Amino acid sequence: MPPDSSGDHGPRPSADAPLGEGEAEDLLRGICFKTGPPRTVGVELEWLIHDRDRPDVPVSQERHDAAVEAVRALPLNASLTFEPGGQLELSSLPADSLMACVEATAADLAAVRDALGRQGLAPVGLGVDPWHPPRRRLLEPRYEAMERALDRSGPAGRAMMCTSASVQVCLDAGVEEPGPLGYGRRWQLAHLLGAVLVASFANSPFRQGRRTGWQSTRQALWANLDPVRTLAPPGRLPPRDAWAAHALDTTVMCIRGDAVPWTVPDGLTFREWIRGGLPRPPVRADLDYHVTTLFPPVRPRGHLELRMIDAQGGPDGWLVPLAVATALFDDPEAAETVYRTVKPLAETAGSPAAPRNPLWAGAARDGLADPELRAAAVTCFEVALEALPRIGASRAVHDTVAAFHDRFVARGRCPADDLPDPAGTGTATAGNDATPHSGRGTS
Repeated sequence: MPPDSSGDHGPRPSADAPLGEGEAEDLLRGICFKTGPPRTVGVELEWLIHDRDRPDVPVSQERHDAAVEAVRALPLNASLTFEPGGQLELSSLPADSLMACVEATAADLAAVRDALGRQGLAPVGLGVDPWHPPRRRLLEPRYEAMERALDRSGPAGRAMMCTSASVQVCLDAGVEEPGPLGYGRRWQLAHLLGAVLVASFANSPFRQGRRTGWQSTRQALWANLDPVRTLAPPGRLPPRDAWAAHALDTTVMCIRGDAVPWTVPDGLTFREWIRGGLPRPPVRADLDYHVTTLFPPVRPRGHLELRMIDAQGGPDGWLVPLAVATALFDDPEAAETVYRTVKPLAETAGSPAAPRNPLWAGAARDGLADPELRAAAVTCFEVALEALPRIGASRAVHDTVAAFHDRFVARGRCPADDLPDPAGTGTATAGNDATPHSGRGTS
């Protein structure tokens, strides 16, 4: 969901003028939280693309290219992109309600599934590819630079780039005033509720044919991606100041230029780049690009982008985290109740920041087998189910969330618990994407 620019304020430096440190701080504070009454919602869905009948068999580059061409020809409402490993991503437009988002996204997905199906392929909702090793299909300078930068921290970067998929829920930042809809409260809630969402929707226990020991291998990969780039900002500062400091004090992934490959500096923070001015002074476009290379569990892009949820199986599995998160954040009564529910988790979280603290690590490793997370998840889902009618959710959406609650959350289980071992039959895990949590659909 692209950010709304209505809250941007302050003078803008010339596009090609060197950027000063104060200017950079002001820009980051101005663009990270655009406040106002919550009114829009969006979702970004990533999908692995597998052979429909033999998902354990790699899809050739030729078949993948043909599928990309077929999907690009579709008249979609959402923005369509492809990740480095060929994962398909649909990013919805900001919608005025949960149901508008669900209906537009469901229509796009139906068209995508049909187009891929004609190629003998299927979009698969799993947090990490359970069979195939990382293989970068996109040979763009951005991804070559990203690969080089992340390789310095180990193999997690390539695995994330090429074999992971997620559901990202996008919600408005909130109002300036304190209270359940205030942006400060929503920012704090996102980081506490985030661990509950990791545990509830963990859906990636396998990698390259083997069980990893994590219910959300995807979250484990993100936590090991980079020393700072994937961390939440420290909580001791107000949200705008914390994000501005975090962005400036995170290393620059690459410096774009006409020459290829792009420069990949080692250990150069954006603040140091501004102060040193080498190999050239940074400009506004460099700051904008730098922000896109930060991967915290909650990214403020004017709105709040919740990035911690594994991709979900089934035709309608994706709408469960979308509906739950929207209900818990945008219904004031639900927001207040769930905040009181998850606030005690702050004591469990400890340090370092999410996603590397004990709370988040336990959520990724154990899912809802952790009794504290299970109790919080049960309350959160019950509160969401009560709130969904108040925010206009259809009976079908309510029933889909209720079916997920009954099948997983109420039993202390997560989708990872239902996935068969990929070393067995090659078609079973693909079937996870073909089996809905509820037979009612989305209308």
